[in-house]
Amino acid sequence: MQPTVLYESTWLLAVHKPAGLLVEKSPYYPSVEAWAETYVAQQTRKPFIGIIHRLDRSVSGVLLLAKKKAALKDLNAQFANRQVQKIYLALVEKVPPAMTGTLTHWLRKDLQLKKAFVFDKPVADSVECRLDYKMLEPTQTGYLLEIQLHTGKFHQIRAQLAAIDCPIVGDEKYGAMLPYHLGSIALHAWKLSFREPLTQEKMTIEAPSPFQN
Repeated sequence: MQPTVLYESTWLLAVHKPAGLLVEKSPYYPSVEAWAETYVAQQTRKPFIGIIHRLDRSVSGVLLLAKKKAALKDLNAQFANRQVQKIYLALVEKVPPAMTGTLTHWLRKDLQLKKAFVFDKPVADSVECRLDYKMLEPTQTGYLLEIQLHTGKFHQIRAQLAAIDCPIVGDEKYGAMLPYHLGSIALHAWKLSFREPLTQEKMTIEAPSPFQN
């Protein structure tokens, strides 16, 4: 279970993270960070890997890693200023209430339960979260949605889709009843668009969908 390199430059590494693999290093489980350090060490005596953003362990898709501190600073700013476009694919158990829609909630993270709770109105310790979705097609295992994520909060997509009675296939934590592959849920970080930190040119990285041919 290893990442696949999608794009590489002297400043940046973009990989396809398989579901079940951690992003950050752990003494107990394999991770993208540990793999990347070994990979980059073959190219330079002083490898640097900066974690720019994260995907849940159970989620697959595009992950960006910085190979230079300047790239990490630049991309951190792009994410913080919401200049990065994030497109996900999700298989959900039920048909959504409309073919397209915008979901806006206030999300509160429960550290003890390691779970997000969403509300229709602001509550204590909550932050606003928003996404757009559109239904692409029904499949044998669920209904395929394309999701544009406008905020990147903890378990946001999982909690917001569950809140409209459309839990992601395999996501038992948020009420799913249908099984998916062991150690994963049917959520995929499909496309990521940003400015390449060295050239400042707009680029899009895509990880092949596990749900479509």
